[in-house]
Amino acid sequence: MDFVQLWVDSNDTEWQAEFKRYAAINNGDKRDVRYRDWENLKYWFRGIEKFAPWVERVHLVTCGHYPDWLNLNCPKLNFVRHSDFIPSSWLPTFNVNTIELNLHRIKGLAEDFVFFNDDLFLLDKVVPERFFKKGLPCDMAVLNPVETDQLGHIVLNDLEIINKHFCLHTVIRKHWYKWFNFHNRLNNLRTLALLPWNRFTGLQNPHFPNAYKKSLFQEIWEKEGSILEKTCCSRFREIHNVNQYLFRYWQLVSGTFFPVNVLKDSRYFLLEDSNVEAISQFIRKQHKAIICLNDGELSDFEGAKRKINDAFGVILPEKSSFEN
Repeated sequence: MDFVQLWVDSNDTEWQAEFKRYAAINNGDKRDVRYRDWENLKYWFRGIEKFAPWVERVHLVTCGHYPDWLNLNCPKLNFVRHSDFIPSSWLPTFNVNTIELNLHRIKGLAEDFVFFNDDLFLLDKVVPERFFKKGLPCDMAVLNPVETDQLGHIVLNDLEIINKHFCLHTVIRKHWYKWFNFHNRLNNLRTLALLPWNRFTGLQNPHFPNAYKKSLFQEIWEKEGSILEKTCCSRFREIHNVNQYLFRYWQLVSGTFFPVNVLKDSRYFLLEDSNVEAISQFIRKQHKAIICLNDGELSDFEGAKRKINDAFGVILPEKSSFEN
Protein backbone atom coordinates (compact mmCIF):
# COMPACT_ATOMS: atom_id res chain seq x y z
CA MET A 1 0.00 0.00 0.00
CA ASP A 2 1.30 3.45 -0.96
CA PHE A 3 0.48 6.97 0.22
CA VAL A 4 0.17 9.92 -2.16
CA GLN A 5 0.55 13.56 -1.12
CA LEU A 6 0.20 16.73 -3.21
CA TRP A 7 2.16 19.86 -2.32
CA VAL A 8 2.80 23.33 -3.67
CA ASP A 9 5.33 25.91 -2.55
CA SER A 10 3.45 29.17 -3.01
CA ASN A 11 6.60 31.07 -1.95
CA ASP A 12 8.49 29.89 -5.02
CA THR A 13 9.02 33.03 -7.14
CA GLU A 14 9.11 31.07 -10.40
CA TRP A 15 5.81 29.39 -9.50
CA GLN A 16 4.32 32.79 -8.56
CA ALA A 17 5.32 34.30 -11.90
CA GLU A 18 3.84 31.38 -13.84
CA PHE A 19 0.68 31.47 -11.71
CA LYS A 20 0.16 35.19 -12.43
CA ARG A 21 0.83 34.74 -16.14
CA TYR A 22 -1.78 32.02 -16.54
CA ALA A 23 -4.22 33.58 -14.09
CA ALA A 24 -4.43 36.63 -16.33
CA ILE A 25 -5.66 34.61 -19.31
CA ASN A 26 -7.66 31.77 -17.70
CA ASN A 27 -10.89 31.47 -15.74
CA GLY A 28 -11.21 29.58 -12.47
CA ASP A 29 -10.60 29.64 -8.73
CA LYS A 30 -7.46 31.68 -7.95
CA ARG A 31 -7.96 32.44 -4.25
CA ASP A 32 -4.68 32.77 -2.33
CA VAL A 33 -6.02 30.64 0.52
CA ARG A 34 -6.00 27.62 -1.81
CA TYR A 35 -2.24 27.79 -2.29
CA ARG A 36 -0.59 29.28 0.81
CA ASP A 37 1.99 27.11 2.55
CA TRP A 38 1.60 26.29 6.25
CA GLU A 39 5.20 25.03 6.30
CA ASN A 40 4.26 21.83 8.12
CA LEU A 41 4.86 19.21 5.44
CA LYS A 42 7.73 17.81 7.50
CA TYR A 43 5.25 16.95 10.25
CA TRP A 44 3.15 15.04 7.74
CA PHE A 45 6.21 12.94 6.89
CA ARG A 46 7.13 12.50 10.53
CA GLY A 47 3.59 11.35 11.29
CA ILE A 48 3.69 8.82 8.46
CA GLU A 49 7.01 7.37 9.64
CA LYS A 50 6.01 7.21 13.30
CA PHE A 51 2.36 6.23 13.07
CA ALA A 52 2.22 4.26 9.78
CA PRO A 53 5.70 2.70 9.40
CA TRP A 54 4.17 -0.15 7.41
CA VAL A 55 3.50 1.99 4.31
CA GLU A 56 5.43 0.73 1.30
CA ARG A 57 6.11 3.98 -0.53
CA VAL A 58 5.25 7.66 -0.31
CA HIS A 59 4.71 9.62 -3.52
CA LEU A 60 5.17 13.39 -3.13
CA VAL A 61 3.65 15.18 -6.12
CA THR A 62 4.62 18.77 -6.99
CA CYS A 63 5.13 20.93 -10.07
CA GLY A 64 8.86 20.31 -9.63
CA HIS A 65 9.85 22.24 -6.54
CA TYR A 66 10.41 20.69 -3.12
CA PRO A 67 11.40 21.88 0.37
CA ASP A 68 15.15 22.16 0.93
CA TRP A 69 14.97 19.78 3.89
CA LEU A 70 13.53 16.91 1.80
CA ASN A 71 15.77 13.85 1.52
CA LEU A 72 15.36 12.82 -2.10
CA ASN A 73 17.44 9.70 -1.42
CA CYS A 74 15.02 8.30 1.16
CA PRO A 75 14.23 4.71 0.04
CA LYS A 76 10.51 5.12 0.69
CA LEU A 77 10.17 8.43 -1.16
CA ASN A 78 9.15 8.80 -4.79
CA PHE A 79 9.41 12.45 -5.77
CA VAL A 80 7.00 13.03 -8.67
CA ARG A 81 6.80 16.08 -10.92
CA HIS A 82 3.57 16.91 -12.72
CA SER A 83 5.44 16.44 -15.99
CA ASP A 84 6.30 12.87 -14.96
CA PHE A 85 2.69 11.68 -15.25
CA ILE A 86 0.38 14.40 -16.60
CA PRO A 87 0.25 14.87 -20.41
CA SER A 88 2.16 18.00 -21.44
CA SER A 89 -0.86 19.56 -23.18
CA TRP A 90 -2.49 20.05 -19.75
CA LEU A 91 0.56 21.67 -18.16
CA PRO A 92 1.26 23.82 -16.33
CA THR A 93 -1.78 23.25 -14.15
CA PHE A 94 -2.95 25.03 -11.02
CA ASN A 95 -6.04 22.85 -10.86
CA VAL A 96 -5.91 20.19 -8.15
CA ASN A 97 -8.63 18.27 -9.98
CA THR A 98 -6.34 17.70 -12.95
CA ILE A 99 -3.65 16.32 -10.68
CA GLU A 100 -6.04 14.06 -8.75
CA LEU A 101 -7.69 12.62 -11.85
CA ASN A 102 -4.35 11.45 -13.22
CA LEU A 103 -2.81 9.83 -10.14
CA HIS A 104 -3.08 6.37 -11.67
CA ARG A 105 -0.44 7.42 -14.24
CA ILE A 106 2.28 7.78 -11.57
CA LYS A 107 5.01 5.28 -12.44
CA GLY A 108 5.38 2.64 -9.74
CA LEU A 109 2.17 3.52 -7.88
CA ALA A 110 0.76 0.49 -6.05
CA GLU A 111 -2.66 -0.90 -6.94
CA ASP A 112 -3.78 -0.02 -3.39
CA PHE A 113 -3.05 3.56 -2.40
CA VAL A 114 -4.27 6.22 0.00
CA PHE A 115 -4.66 9.77 -1.21
CA PHE A 116 -3.97 12.58 1.25
CA ASN A 117 -4.51 16.30 0.89
CA ASP A 118 -1.90 18.57 2.44
CA ASP A 119 -4.31 19.46 5.26
CA LEU A 120 -4.52 15.86 6.53
CA PHE A 121 -2.15 14.60 9.23
CA LEU A 122 -1.60 11.53 11.36
CA LEU A 123 -1.56 12.21 15.11
CA ASP A 124 -1.43 8.63 16.34
CA LYS A 125 -0.95 5.05 15.19
CA VAL A 126 -3.06 3.65 12.37
CA VAL A 127 -3.03 0.10 11.00
CA PRO A 128 -3.25 -0.94 7.33
CA GLU A 129 -6.78 -2.23 7.94
CA ARG A 130 -7.86 1.37 8.56
CA PHE A 131 -7.56 1.92 4.81
CA PHE A 132 -7.88 -1.51 3.17
CA LYS A 133 -9.59 -4.64 4.44
CA LYS A 134 -10.06 -7.93 2.60
CA GLY A 135 -8.53 -6.28 -0.45
CA LEU A 136 -11.11 -3.47 -0.54
CA PRO A 137 -10.84 0.25 0.24
CA CYS A 138 -12.39 1.13 3.60
CA ASP A 139 -15.13 3.75 3.46
CA MET A 140 -18.67 4.55 4.54
CA ALA A 141 -21.65 4.90 2.20
CA VAL A 142 -24.20 7.49 3.32
CA LEU A 143 -26.70 9.33 1.15
CA ASN A 144 -26.71 13.09 1.61
CA PRO A 145 -28.02 16.18 -0.21
CA VAL A 146 -25.39 18.11 -2.14
CA GLU A 147 -23.93 20.79 0.10
CA THR A 148 -24.01 24.38 -1.16
CA ASP A 149 -20.31 25.08 -0.76
CA GLN A 150 -17.39 25.80 -3.09
CA LEU A 151 -17.50 22.22 -4.40
CA GLY A 152 -21.26 22.04 -4.91
CA HIS A 153 -21.25 22.43 -8.69
CA ILE A 154 -18.37 20.01 -9.11
CA VAL A 155 -20.07 17.38 -6.96
CA LEU A 156 -23.20 17.71 -9.09
CA ASN A 157 -21.07 16.98 -12.15
CA ASP A 158 -19.72 13.86 -10.42
CA LEU A 159 -23.24 12.75 -9.57
CA GLU A 160 -24.45 13.24 -13.13
CA ILE A 161 -21.93 10.62 -14.24
CA ILE A 162 -22.80 8.29 -11.37
CA ASN A 163 -26.51 8.47 -12.19
CA LYS A 164 -25.70 7.76 -15.82
CA HIS A 165 -24.13 4.42 -14.90
CA PHE A 166 -25.93 3.37 -11.71
CA CYS A 167 -29.50 3.18 -10.41
CA LEU A 168 -29.90 4.14 -6.75
CA HIS A 169 -32.48 1.52 -5.85
CA THR A 170 -30.60 -1.25 -7.67
CA VAL A 171 -27.40 -0.34 -5.82
CA ILE A 172 -29.14 -0.35 -2.43
CA ARG A 173 -30.86 -3.68 -3.06
CA LYS A 174 -27.63 -5.30 -4.20
CA HIS A 175 -25.40 -3.91 -1.44
CA TRP A 176 -27.89 -3.07 1.32
CA TYR A 177 -25.61 -4.47 4.05
CA LYS A 178 -22.89 -1.97 3.06
CA TRP A 179 -25.29 0.98 3.20
CA PHE A 180 -27.23 0.00 6.32
CA ASN A 181 -24.94 -1.22 9.10
CA PHE A 182 -23.90 -0.37 12.64
CA HIS A 183 -20.81 1.50 11.38
CA ASN A 184 -23.05 4.19 9.90
CA ARG A 185 -25.13 4.49 13.08
CA LEU A 186 -27.54 7.44 12.88
CA ASN A 187 -26.39 8.13 9.34
CA ASN A 188 -28.55 5.15 8.37
CA LEU A 189 -31.54 7.44 8.95
CA ARG A 190 -30.08 10.00 6.55
CA THR A 191 -29.83 7.35 3.84
CA LEU A 192 -33.32 6.06 4.58
CA ALA A 193 -34.81 9.56 4.27
CA LEU A 194 -33.39 9.99 0.76
CA LEU A 195 -34.48 6.60 -0.61
CA PRO A 196 -37.78 7.90 -2.10
CA TRP A 197 -35.74 9.59 -4.82
CA ASN A 198 -34.78 7.32 -7.70
CA ARG A 199 -31.42 9.05 -8.32
CA PHE A 200 -28.36 9.73 -6.22
CA THR A 201 -28.91 13.24 -4.81
CA GLY A 202 -25.51 13.25 -3.11
CA LEU A 203 -23.27 11.31 -0.75
CA GLN A 204 -21.63 12.24 2.51
CA ASN A 205 -18.08 13.50 1.97
CA PRO A 206 -15.88 13.01 5.03
CA HIS A 207 -12.76 15.09 4.37
CA PHE A 208 -10.19 12.48 5.33
CA PRO A 209 -7.65 10.28 3.48
CA ASN A 210 -9.31 8.29 0.69
CA ALA A 211 -8.31 4.72 -0.12
CA TYR A 212 -8.38 3.85 -3.81
CA LYS A 213 -7.68 1.11 -6.32
CA LYS A 214 -5.51 2.29 -9.21
CA SER A 215 -7.48 0.05 -11.56
CA LEU A 216 -10.65 1.98 -10.70
CA PHE A 217 -9.11 5.18 -12.10
CA GLN A 218 -8.21 3.32 -15.29
CA GLU A 219 -11.74 1.92 -15.59
CA ILE A 220 -13.42 5.32 -15.30
CA TRP A 221 -10.96 6.91 -17.74
CA GLU A 222 -11.92 4.22 -20.25
CA LYS A 223 -15.64 4.89 -19.77
CA GLU A 224 -15.71 8.69 -19.32
CA GLY A 225 -12.39 9.87 -20.72
CA SER A 226 -13.82 12.83 -22.65
CA ILE A 227 -15.38 14.35 -19.52
CA LEU A 228 -12.20 13.85 -17.52
CA GLU A 229 -10.14 15.41 -20.30
CA LYS A 230 -12.38 18.49 -20.25
CA THR A 231 -11.51 19.00 -16.58
CA CYS A 232 -7.82 18.51 -17.28
CA CYS A 233 -7.90 21.30 -19.86
CA SER A 234 -8.84 23.79 -17.10
CA ARG A 235 -5.68 25.49 -15.80
CA PHE A 236 -7.60 26.46 -12.64
CA ARG A 237 -10.52 24.80 -10.87
CA GLU A 238 -13.83 25.62 -12.58
CA ILE A 239 -17.47 24.75 -11.89
CA HIS A 240 -17.74 22.48 -14.94
CA ASN A 241 -14.98 20.21 -13.55
CA VAL A 242 -15.28 16.80 -11.98
CA ASN A 243 -12.96 15.73 -9.15
CA GLN A 244 -11.66 12.70 -7.25
CA TYR A 245 -15.05 12.29 -5.54
CA LEU A 246 -16.21 10.74 -8.80
CA PHE A 247 -13.82 7.85 -8.17
CA ARG A 248 -14.87 7.55 -4.53
CA TYR A 249 -18.57 7.60 -5.43
CA TRP A 250 -17.99 4.94 -8.08
CA GLN A 251 -16.34 2.69 -5.50
CA LEU A 252 -19.27 3.17 -3.15
CA VAL A 253 -22.11 2.60 -5.60
CA SER A 254 -20.37 -0.37 -7.25
CA GLY A 255 -19.99 -1.97 -3.81
CA THR A 256 -16.21 -2.29 -4.14
CA PHE A 257 -15.47 -1.08 -0.61
CA PHE A 258 -15.37 -2.44 2.93
CA PRO A 259 -17.76 -0.60 5.29
CA VAL A 260 -16.14 1.12 8.28
CA ASN A 261 -16.80 4.25 10.30
CA VAL A 262 -14.10 6.59 9.00
CA LEU A 263 -15.25 9.26 11.46
CA LYS A 264 -14.40 7.19 14.53
CA ASP A 265 -10.69 7.98 14.60
CA SER A 266 -10.76 11.30 12.72
CA ARG A 267 -11.65 14.94 13.32
CA TYR A 268 -12.27 17.77 10.89
CA PHE A 269 -11.51 21.42 11.69
CA LEU A 270 -12.01 24.59 9.68
CA LEU A 271 -9.22 26.86 10.87
CA GLU A 272 -10.59 30.15 12.18
CA ASP A 273 -9.34 32.83 14.55
CA SER A 274 -11.64 31.50 17.28
CA ASN A 275 -10.41 27.89 17.33
CA VAL A 276 -6.65 27.98 16.67
CA GLU A 277 -5.79 27.51 20.33
CA ALA A 278 -8.29 24.66 20.76
CA ILE A 279 -6.89 22.91 17.68
CA SER A 280 -3.36 23.28 19.03
CA GLN A 281 -4.40 21.54 22.23
CA PHE A 282 -6.22 18.84 20.26
CA ILE A 283 -2.98 18.08 18.41
CA ARG A 284 -0.84 18.08 21.55
CA LYS A 285 -3.19 15.66 23.31
CA GLN A 286 -3.56 13.44 20.21
CA HIS A 287 -7.30 13.08 20.69
CA LYS A 288 -7.72 11.34 17.32
CA ALA A 289 -5.44 9.44 14.96
CA ILE A 290 -6.25 11.61 11.93
CA ILE A 291 -6.90 15.33 11.76
CA CYS A 292 -8.01 17.59 8.93
CA LEU A 293 -6.97 21.24 9.18
CA ASN A 294 -8.95 22.93 6.43
CA ASP A 295 -7.61 26.40 5.73
CA GLY A 296 -10.08 29.18 6.49
CA GLU A 297 -10.20 32.94 6.78
CA LEU A 298 -7.63 33.99 9.38
CA SER A 299 -6.77 37.54 10.37
CA ASP A 300 -3.38 36.41 11.72
CA PHE A 301 -2.19 33.64 9.42
CA GLU A 302 1.42 33.76 10.61
CA GLY A 303 0.40 33.57 14.26
CA ALA A 304 -1.94 30.67 13.61
CA LYS A 305 0.74 28.84 11.63
CA ARG A 306 3.22 29.24 14.48
CA LYS A 307 0.78 27.85 17.08
CA ILE A 308 -0.26 24.88 14.96
CA ASN A 309 3.31 23.97 14.02
CA ASP A 310 4.48 24.33 17.62
CA ALA A 311 1.83 21.77 18.58
CA PHE A 312 3.02 19.36 15.89
CA GLY A 313 6.56 19.86 17.17
CA VAL A 314 5.52 18.64 20.62
CA ILE A 315 4.29 15.23 19.39
CA LEU A 316 6.70 14.89 16.45
CA PRO A 317 10.00 16.47 17.57
CA GLU A 318 12.38 14.07 15.82
CA LYS A 319 13.42 14.20 12.18
CA SER A 320 12.19 11.46 9.90
CA SER A 321 14.18 9.60 7.26
CA PHE A 322 12.44 11.83 4.73
CA GLU A 323 14.45 14.80 6.03
CA ASN A 324 18.09 15.70 5.41
